[in-house]
Amino acid sequence: MRVVITGGGTGGHIYPALAVARGIKDRHRQAELLYIGTESGLESDLVPKACISFSAITAVGLKRKMSLHNLTVPWKVTGGMLRAAKLLRDFSPRVVVGTGGYVCGPVVLAAALLKIPTLIHEQNAFPGITNRILSRFADRVAVTFSESFKYFPKRAKLKLTGLPVRTEILAVDREKARASLKLSPEIKFLLSFGGSQGARSINQAVPVLMSNFSNDPGVHILHITGPRGYDEFIEANKSICMDNHGNITAVPYLYNMPEALAAADLVICRAGAATLAELTARGLPGILIPYPYASENHQEHNARALVKRDAAEMILDRELSGEALYEKVKELLANPSRLNKMSEASKKQGHPTALEEILDCIEEII
Repeated sequence: MRVVITGGGTGGHIYPALAVARGIKDRHRQAELLYIGTESGLESDLVPKACISFSAITAVGLKRKMSLHNLTVPWKVTGGMLRAAKLLRDFSPRVVVGTGGYVCGPVVLAAALLKIPTLIHEQNAFPGITNRILSRFADRVAVTFSESFKYFPKRAKLKLTGLPVRTEILAVDREKARASLKLSPEIKFLLSFGGSQGARSINQAVPVLMSNFSNDPGVHILHITGPRGYDEFIEANKSICMDNHGNITAVPYLYNMPEALAAADLVICRAGAATLAELTARGLPGILIPYPYASENHQEHNARALVKRDAAEMILDRELSGEALYEKVKELLANPSRLNKMSEASKKQGHPTALEEILDCIEEII
């Protein structure tokens, strides 16, 4: 079985694509995969490292404001479609799977014209413009949030699957994880981070939280600053990071994130789709601080989907302060029943079988 996978630009599009690729290979050992992306996108680096064949096409997107750039888009998209069509004819896939980003447009449209079955996956509660257009041509549209249904055309064939999460996220045992981190059962473990590169606004708010809990042996805080913000964070908060009861930890990056998530009682983070998929898969309550500059403000839409179901609290980035964050955390830690209800609600929103459901959809359209 031959399968083409496409999706690019950011990790939010690429990592789900790679998860689907791994799932296809696990289910069909003899499957042949071709990933179509762009040379300028992150996929050109990540896909070859995952030992998947990679080919590039030209793909661009429209600017939201009127510009001369937009006049060149139809020409470049047409060139991308012609290149994609040639790759598809040469490879002869049984199905094309797209996970979003500009590159999906030419590839999925070319596949539709060539009568090759197509599936697209939308990660966010507010769908990207590319997937909204492609949903008119795709044989199946897999979505992460039910909130996204209303943004697609009525004729789109939608399926709520959730977002695939790394297998190691679900595999870690909570008790073993807490033992590894030297956390006794009664300690409340707070995990905070702003993504792989960190988040400056969160780095600026967390010290107030750390300062207020630095002498509380019943609370342990682990904050991930991001590599670029670590030195600045430590320099500004030496006394907090050094003068405590060993319950305050700041690191630039965390390689054992699955273990930390398994051990956590409360998570403070952005609201990217992949992050929320991991939180809900583990049934973790969160204080979500959506990244305000995400395209189409999709992180706030993601966060509101969980807040509406009482699975999380939200603080908008423009309203974030150390005091506001501390008050929110203090309120939740003082109310264990509220935390438990949030955890249960989070678990209900999780889709631990998302990958299997997407693979089933692929087989159905084939």
